[in-house]
Amino acid sequence: MKGRKYSIFINTLVVIAASSITAFPQMKDSQKTATVKFKVRIENISNADGFTASNGVRWPFVISPGAYSLHRGPGNPLFTVGSYSSEALRSQAEDGNPDLLVNLASHHAGVRLSEVFNTPVKEMKPGPVGPGGAYEFEVTATPGAHLFVTFMFGQSNDLFYGNEKAIALFDGAGKPVSSDITSQFGLWDAGTEVNEEPGIGPNQAPRQPRPHTGPREHERIGLANDSYTYPKTGDVLRITITPDVGMM
Repeated sequence: MKGRKYSIFINTLVVIAASSITAFPQMKDSQKTATVKFKVRIENISNADGFTASNGVRWPFVISPGAYSLHRGPGNPLFTVGSYSSEALRSQAEDGNPDLLVNLASHHAGVRLSEVFNTPVKEMKPGPVGPGGAYEFEVTATPGAHLFVTFMFGQSNDLFYGNEKAIALFDGAGKPVSSDITSQFGLWDAGTEVNEEPGIGPNQAPRQPRPHTGPREHERIGLANDSYTYPKTGDVLRITITPDVGMM
C-alpha cells in the first residue's frame, strides 16, 4: 500500500511539473500580447516646391511640435469641437508650443500618459518639420487604450491638426492595430486669432515678432472654414501607427 501511495505521489509531481513547464511559456506569451509598443510617425509629404500665395510668394508647408495623450474612457483631453479654446490649446495652435497643452491634458480623467513630440527624425534638437521630414514617437499600451494627437499648421494664425475622435490602438479582438490613420485627422481652427492668408500673414508664427500677436477673436473650435484655400490633409501629411512585432 505504501509503495502504491508513493507511486501516486510521484506521478502527481510529474504531472504538476509538466504542467508548470508548459504554463510558463503561455504566461510569457500572454504578457507579450498584453503590452505592445507602437511607433507613431507623422510625415510631411508636401511638395518641396511649396504653395503659391495670392501675391505670388511661394511658401512651404510646415508643421510644429505637438502633443499626444494615451487615454481610456470618453472625452478628448486635448480639444473639444464646439467649445472655446483653452489657453493651452491657443499656445499650440498659434505658436506651435505644446507644453501647456500636455500639462493640461495630464489632469484629464482617463489620461494615462501625456507627452510632447518636438524633435524631427534625424535631428538633434527640437524644431518644425518641413517637406520630406517627420516626427516619430512611441507609446506602450494595453488593449482598450486609444490615442489623441495635435500639432500646428505652421503657416497659419491658429490652425492645428488633430483627431477629434479617439484612435484605437487595438481592434475589438484585442489585436494591435497597424494602420495609416491620416484620414482621422482634421484641420481645425482654434478660434483665438483672426485668420490671414496662409503662408504670408504677418501675424503667423514664421513672421510674427513674438508669440500671441495678431488680432484676437473669440470663436468656438471648428473645422477650418474661411475665404482662404488650404491643402487637403492627405496631400501634405501621412500619419501611421505600427506595432513593435518583437513585443507581441
